Amino acid sequence: MADAASDGLRTRQPLSEAPIAWDEFEVLRAENLARWPTGSEVHLDEAVAYHAGLPEHKRLAAVLRRAKEERRCLTQPRGGFGTLRLQRELMQALDRDGLADIVPTTTDSYTRNEQFTKAAKGSQESEAAGRSLLNGFPIVNYGVAACRELVEAIEKPAIMLTGTAMPKLVGEIGYAAGYTGFLGSGIAYTVSYTKEHTIEDGIRNYQYLDRLAALYAQHGVLLHRRQPGFLTGTNVPPCIAISIAVLDCLLAAAQGVRQYGLELGQTLHLVQDAAAIAVCEEMAQEYLRRRGLTDVETPITSLHWMGAWPQDEAQAAAMVAFGGTLAAVSGAVSVTTKSTHEALGIPTPQANAEGLRMTRMAIYLARNMRLDGLPDYEREKELIRREVRCIVDRVLDLGDGDAAVGTVRSFEAGVLDVPWSPNRQVASRVLPARDADGYLRIIDPGALPMEADVREEHRVRLSRRAKMEKVPMGYDLAVTSVYELSEPLDMLLPDTWARRNP
Repeated sequence: MADAASDGLRTRQPLSEAPIAWDEFEVLRAENLARWPTGSEVHLDEAVAYHAGLPEHKRLAAVLRRAKEERRCLTQPRGGFGTLRLQRELMQALDRDGLADIVPTTTDSYTRNEQFTKAAKGSQESEAAGRSLLNGFPIVNYGVAACRELVEAIEKPAIMLTGTAMPKLVGEIGYAAGYTGFLGSGIAYTVSYTKEHTIEDGIRNYQYLDRLAALYAQHGVLLHRRQPGFLTGTNVPPCIAISIAVLDCLLAAAQGVRQYGLELGQTLHLVQDAAAIAVCEEMAQEYLRRRGLTDVETPITSLHWMGAWPQDEAQAAAMVAFGGTLAAVSGAVSVTTKSTHEALGIPTPQANAEGLRMTRMAIYLARNMRLDGLPDYEREKELIRREVRCIVDRVLDLGDGDAAVGTVRSFEAGVLDVPWSPNRQVASRVLPARDADGYLRIIDPGALPMEADVREEHRVRLSRRAKMEKVPMGYDLAVTSVYELSEPLDMLLPDTWARRNP
């Protein structure tokens, strides 16, 4: 069977955030499931019954709700291999050796682009070689029954990490198999991972997935949906990340999703990360309430540093542990972890498990630390609030109140912008850099809406660093801020400082 193009199965009605009508959705599901043979394994009533039989500790929505009530920070890694055996062994190692609270299945690049024939070939070659030749697990090719073996091999909730703007078939297979969480969103993944895929198509595709989650909810199964933050490997200022998270959340809630997690990549500045996580949930709930939605849960996940990592394992270990500290202090409900092999390639199961344990220990050490009342923390929260409201209000104005329409129009106008995005529909004019105190600021906002005094605060803070380091306040400073944490330690903190001339 030839791979089917995924240009959005929804009938090309005018784009809207409005929920897909159930009769229309039934037709769309039939078309979607017919695109690959394993789609015939999906039967809603049977899948609902399977989910009903899962113990509560394997239902991600329930686990996250309890963690938030108890102010715990859960750990979740990434990880995917190209065969069922290797994927099962990986998930068991993460569960048992890494003590992961949430166990992932990361899909491969062919699956992310719906090239299922190539994914099948890669999996077959991986089986023959006895090692993974894919960078993830081809979940669609293996189908529902095989994927249930993965869910049943662990004692934790399983989540799909798909990295795709085309989630419809992956989501159907995974949810039917017993995965209780799905990471991905129409805006963030489209602008992070694709070049030609339109933002409108990304939104439409995830409207399908979110409507699917709502369909399960109608049958008594609360599934977790999560917005993925930005995985571009560059610096994304908190105000941009939060604004897009809020818009993705509004789109999901409009389709009927009632637990929608939000992810934020760490800046590795303790105060700024804690402020961003607090404001992210606050802003999501504020804009949901404006729509009369008071029953949508929005737990926040903190992502270990998404930029360039050092090759030195000792330096990388410090960043892993510090990332756990940031997540715990900030009040994140979970943290997505990395390992000391981040700069070297796909980590071994052992390295992945070690990264989990490092993070878990850091969380334990920081479990009772809070920043509430600290002047810098309160000041940073207020600054981010002002920035986010300015952006989101402008997007909704451009869409006449509709988040889907406003998002597309705002990217066209540059009102929504993402630094160094690969997507052709994103202006990528906004330019961030670290200031003299390590906060992530904006050198050039492009057409991003910012109040004059806020823009001036960014400029003043950045000019201090540029002056101290004798670097022009422009592109070079921005690039340095992306790569500086991957530099050798003797460049970041040389041990010859006392022998230098003052």
